[in-house]
Amino acid sequence: MSTSAPSRATSSPPIPTTTLRRPALDWRIRFAALSLIWGFSFLLIKVGTDGYAPFQVTFGRLLFGTLVLAAAMAVKRERLPRGRRTWLHLTVAALLLNAAPFSLFAYSELTIPSTLAGICNATSPLWGMALSLVALSEDRPTRRRVAGLGLGFLGVLTVLGAWQGFHGLDVTGTAMALLASLCYPIGWIYVRRTLAGSGHSNLSLIGSQLGVATLQLALVTPLFAGFPSSFPLVPLLAVAALGALGTGLAVLVQYGLVNEVGPTTAQMVTYFIPVIATAAGVAVLGESLSWNTPVGAAIVLAGAALAQSRARSKKA
Repeated sequence: MSTSAPSRATSSPPIPTTTLRRPALDWRIRFAALSLIWGFSFLLIKVGTDGYAPFQVTFGRLLFGTLVLAAAMAVKRERLPRGRRTWLHLTVAALLLNAAPFSLFAYSELTIPSTLAGICNATSPLWGMALSLVALSEDRPTRRRVAGLGLGFLGVLTVLGAWQGFHGLDVTGTAMALLASLCYPIGWIYVRRTLAGSGHSNLSLIGSQLGVATLQLALVTPLFAGFPSSFPLVPLLAVAALGALGTGLAVLVQYGLVNEVGPTTAQMVTYFIPVIATAAGVAVLGESLSWNTPVGAAIVLAGAALAQSRARSKKA
């Protein structure tokens, strides 16, 4: 579950080869860990909302995530970004990439299974490809991309059971999950247009962005959800894990993967998240699963992969 897209949204100066250190863990292990962490995030949201209001879950998630990134920034002696304009852009990015989608997913899981929320999250690359064709002049429509978008849309209709008239589907909850997935590419495009090449490191920008999102939820939560009357332990642990692992640590792992293996390979984690989210929801929460859900998810992922792939250059 993406919190931001440092590979697309920001740029940092190249790291001199003399300062590079070989990570303690192979990138494949960290890739698998990131897939598991983000895949289980939807289960943790569901458990968290069993004891707390959605806005409270989101606030706790952002708070714990910000603490992890603040610690990382302190260890690496990263400075906060400077400039009023930069902080204005970070405020918008925090809303689009963190506060809004995190809250929408939390509210959606009040009425839909975590499996469906995880699959809706997989539509984010499709939304991103469609928007980039319109908003980014360097992205040109191709037959491959159009075919991928069409295939992905067919997968969404399959997941939703369109031939049954969406019978038994909670429209509001599903719409919230899809809207949350749409927020990510909108935020990525905004950050790419406003903060790319700002001279600040990815870690500094992302840490500051999460901090701003935490402040946004600190203002909104008391107005719409109040304060918890009790603190049930299991949901509290779920929120803490969601923030510290699914938001804070996951961003650090993703940041390292992008630097080591490049954005294309790092972004492949998106295709494993719905598989893990579905398996976790069924195995741990006992959520039901009809045939069209995994089939539709597979079609969505195939469409996303096709839309993002590039045709091989022909040899002369």
